[in-house]
Amino acid sequence: MAKPLTVGVVGCGYWGPNLIRNFRQLPGCRLKMVCDVNPDRLAHMQRLYPELQVTQNYEDLVHDPELDAIAIATPVRFHHRMARASLATGKHTFIEKPMAASVAECEELIQLAEDRGLTLMVGHTFLFSPAVRKIKEIISRGDIGPLHYIAARRLNLGLFQKDINVTWDLAPHDLSIILYIMESLPRVVSCWGNAHITPGIEDVTSLHLTFDHNRIAMVHSSWLDPKKVREMTFVGTRRMIVYDDVALHEKIKIYDARVEVPPHYDTFAEFQYSYHYGDMYVPYVKQEEPLKLECQHFLDCIRTGQKPLTSGREGLEVVRILELASQSLRKGGVPVEVNGHGAPPPLFESPQPLAATAAAS
Repeated sequence: MAKPLTVGVVGCGYWGPNLIRNFRQLPGCRLKMVCDVNPDRLAHMQRLYPELQVTQNYEDLVHDPELDAIAIATPVRFHHRMARASLATGKHTFIEKPMAASVAECEELIQLAEDRGLTLMVGHTFLFSPAVRKIKEIISRGDIGPLHYIAARRLNLGLFQKDINVTWDLAPHDLSIILYIMESLPRVVSCWGNAHITPGIEDVTSLHLTFDHNRIAMVHSSWLDPKKVREMTFVGTRRMIVYDDVALHEKIKIYDARVEVPPHYDTFAEFQYSYHYGDMYVPYVKQEEPLKLECQHFLDCIRTGQKPLTSGREGLEVVRILELASQSLRKGGVPVEVNGHGAPPPLFESPQPLAATAAAS
C-alpha cells in the first residue's frame, strides 16, 4: 500500500476549513498541520480535529520535512510569497483562486514548479463540478449548436474584500468555466464598474470578453445585491442551457429554443423571424462535492506526475484576464487586447483527469 501523502493547510478563515475537512477525510492523505495568524481560528480547528498540529508561523509548514504538500487558502496578496516558499523547499503546492496578484507572479511560480518537478495546482473548484462537466460534454457534442454567447451572474451582499475588487474576488469562478468551455483565450477584454462602499475597490463590475468566431461572454459581479445568484446561460444556435448553482436540484436546464432567420426573402414584408419554442428538459447529474474531487485530483497528480486539470498555466490565464480587466476599469471600460489571444488547447485540454479521479475516489 502506498505511503499516505502528508499535507498542511495555511488559512483557516472562510474557505480553508473546507480544504481541511476534505484533505482530512480522503484516503491516502494525512493532514498533519494547519496554520493561521488568528489563534481563535486555530483553537476552533483543534476542537473539531484534536489530532491536528496548529501554528501561527507559516515557516513551520515550509520547513517541516514530513510535509509533501501545502494548500494555500489566504488572501491573494500572500499567494505568491507563500507558494514560492513552499515550492522552493520541494513541496507540491495548491493555491486557491486567484493564483496570484499578477501575471509575472504566476509565471515565476510556474517556472519554479517546473524546475523542481513539483505539482502546482490552482483551486478553480467549479471545473470539478459534475454540473459543469455535464455542460462541457453537452456543448462538445454539438447538442446546442455553435455557441453565440455565455452570460454569467455572480451576485450577493458581501463578503467585502479589502485588497481586491469584486472582479478579482468573484469572476475567477466564471472565467475558469468560460475558458474551459471556449477552449481559447479572448481577443479583447473590457470592464466597467464602480466603488460604492470602499473607495478604489469596485464592488459592482461588468466584464465583457470577445472571442474568435463571433462569440462573446459577459460576467456581472456584485457584492451589493440582496439575493445570492450563481447563474450562467449558454446560448447556442439550436438550444440554450441555464446553469443555476444555487439550486439544490435540477442545476442544469436545457431549453429547446432558438431564433431562425429566413434564408431568402425579396421584400421586407416577407422577412419574418421564426421563433422556436420546444421542450425544457433536465439532464441527470450525479451529486458529488466538487471540492472533494478537486482535493483528490491534487493528490493523484502528485502520485502520478500528470498535469492537473487546473494547473498553473490555467491559473495564469485567468489572472491575465483579471489584469486586463483592471486596466480597462482604470480607463473607464476601454477595450484592451489580449496578447497571444485565441491560444488553442491544451487550455483545459481533457476531461480525463477528473474522470480518473472520480473512479479512484
